[in-house]
Amino acid sequence: MGPRDYGLDPETVNRIAGDMSAVHGMGVELCIVIGGGNIFRGVSGAAGEIERASADYMGMLATVINAIAMQSALERLDVPTRVLSAIPMASVCEPYIRRRAVRHLEKGRVVIFAAGTGNPFFTTDTAAALRAAEMGCDALLKGTQVDGVYSDDPLKVEGAERFEKLTYLDVLSKDLRIMDAAAISLARENNIPILVFSVHNPGAFVDVVSGKGKFTVISEEG
Repeated sequence: MGPRDYGLDPETVNRIAGDMSAVHGMGVELCIVIGGGNIFRGVSGAAGEIERASADYMGMLATVINAIAMQSALERLDVPTRVLSAIPMASVCEPYIRRRAVRHLEKGRVVIFAAGTGNPFFTTDTAAALRAAEMGCDALLKGTQVDGVYSDDPLKVEGAERFEKLTYLDVLSKDLRIMDAAAISLARENNIPILVFSVHNPGAFVDVVSGKGKFTVISEEG
């Protein structure tokens, strides 16, 4: 949503699409899981009068809106892109079928996974870890608000400690909450390293894939 309070900021969408295009241009097979908090966040919605399951489904629909917006931005850059939704909606995108997703990657397309896991009570972090395992990904990159994992929210807590490397167990035992426990556990079971970087830094995505820039690595060894 960029500097906005909610919704889509075209400049931000185009910048992130540009970073994705650059990574795709490096010959990297790229699949994306997009959240929907800029439009509707299920947990906070559930804090009101909407029951949690219904709020989560609304959040999943928000991710489809974001996925279609990102697909449009990527295709303006001549990057072939497909959106696959865990909630079937054939009029706007393809249903998620693992073999179809793998085939799209083999054909050099960027694949955007929408609607999370398709189930309430699971975050898009868990969806990202699940899809990374299903696609046989070499790594899971999480673009977030800050340039790595900290002991506390550095935007709120002065002097929060930044970590260069962590083990999966470190993240769980320290309750660092960079991703939910289900996502961390799923990545650990499938030995998929997690790289956490700032989505706000232009070019950061390319730098992380190239092993440069600032990011935190979460792995079995740390």
